[in-house]
Amino acid sequence: MKVKQSIPQELRFTIEQFNRMFPDNDSCLDWLMAQRYPGYKALCSYCNVERKFHRVTTRKVYSCDHCGTMIAPMAGTIFEKSSTSLRLWFYAMYLMSATRCGISAKQIQREVGVTYKTAWRMFKQIRTLMSEDVRLEGTTVEADEMYFGGKNKNKHANKRKGFDGRSNDEKTPVFGMVERGGCVIALVTPNAQSKTILPIIHERVLPESIVYTDDYPIYDKLAQHPNGYVHRRIQHAQKVYVMGDIHTNTIEGFWSLVKRGIGGVYHSVSKKYLQTYLNEYSFRYNRRMMNQPMFTSLLTQVIGKAE
Repeated sequence: MKVKQSIPQELRFTIEQFNRMFPDNDSCLDWLMAQRYPGYKALCSYCNVERKFHRVTTRKVYSCDHCGTMIAPMAGTIFEKSSTSLRLWFYAMYLMSATRCGISAKQIQREVGVTYKTAWRMFKQIRTLMSEDVRLEGTTVEADEMYFGGKNKNKHANKRKGFDGRSNDEKTPVFGMVERGGCVIALVTPNAQSKTILPIIHERVLPESIVYTDDYPIYDKLAQHPNGYVHRRIQHAQKVYVMGDIHTNTIEGFWSLVKRGIGGVYHSVSKKYLQTYLNEYSFRYNRRMMNQPMFTSLLTQVIGKAE
């Protein structure tokens, strides 16, 4: 009996497809060259005209058919100067794109067969591809803040007080916005005050949009904003969570996904790296409705972020 797939064919990218598409390092390098220089044609720095380039078999470079000037498709990408094989890089990217809740550097180490130091570097470099400058294009937006971090009572005694003797129990504020049926933005902020949050809304949300928030006072002046926002509020303090189409359940659902993912996979994240993890979850969320596999989207980022 044929097993029914819940994921559409155009969104699936299996390990069998990966092995068939990228069987070795040469196939990965050829893919990278073809994407950066379509038709294997590029502007030759010596000839000063567009030339065809061919592979130099003993090196990770391509040579001009006319003068022999070489170009390296890995230059300017996250793979540059890496001694790790290109196929292992591609496989690590596949692993990070194949999960909804994330994968740890320790798991990449086990799967790929590299040292933990190498796995951690690959992990950090691949996550840089997931950083995007998103502007919300919808006119129905939900906004909410959350605080990330463990409870002070659960911390070890030497973590409860800083070296200066002051309390170290403050959590990291994070602000998020999501367009219903669309993209999400999640940002680590220095605080959750009106002077910090309202400029972010002004920069990322279209004028005259409907903005749904809870009853937190930082949003009190949103309706008077020069962009002409229509402000709708849900009274969480009165235990009201949905009133018709007024709610913040979409952004709160994203917060739940982030907290479960980080708690279950990474266990804890420092404030220093929290934004990169938020970028990772936002990247996956923003591509959930695209008609291409997540792995393909991530590969495309390599080209888009090449220097």
